[in-house]
Amino acid sequence: MGTSAIIPREVVESKIRFIRGKKVMLDRDLAILYGVETRTLNQAVKRNLNRFPEDFMFQLNQEEVAELSRSQIVILKRGQNIKYFPYAFTENGVAMLSSVLNSERAITVNIQIMRTFTKIREMLIRHKDLTKRLDKLEKRYDAQFKIVFDAIRQLMAPPDTKKKKIGFAREQDD
Repeated sequence: MGTSAIIPREVVESKIRFIRGKKVMLDRDLAILYGVETRTLNQAVKRNLNRFPEDFMFQLNQEEVAELSRSQIVILKRGQNIKYFPYAFTENGVAMLSSVLNSERAITVNIQIMRTFTKIREMLIRHKDLTKRLDKLEKRYDAQFKIVFDAIRQLMAPPDTKKKKIGFAREQDD
């Protein structure tokens, strides 16, 4: 069975987040991909906790959950709180999940996730190589190409994630 038939790479990529300087996937996203409840996934992990050291898995804190909620525009109803903070799994933690969740779908999905992590790592390496080459070219050629190099650097820069406020600002009375 082909792994791409189950989950497109773009879907997996959209679930990979950058938290605490690491590429991770959240327990709820992994549970959806594996076709199990988040509770079931976390129970399997807790039964095998010795397989998940801190560099494989960690639990988000209050600030990280708040930031995650803001970025996804998750609004809880009044009086409703998050009962359990989500767990974040690094690439190694996701790989370890395949030994804990023993189903055909878990194995197939895990293969797709590992391939996606590898693809992202390769893209980051290529991006660094391109930056080094651009630096060398920029040193070699004079100011006549500065505009071209500046334009290329702008295209390579990550998009600005800061959102602008919508609407009008009220004037303050002094």
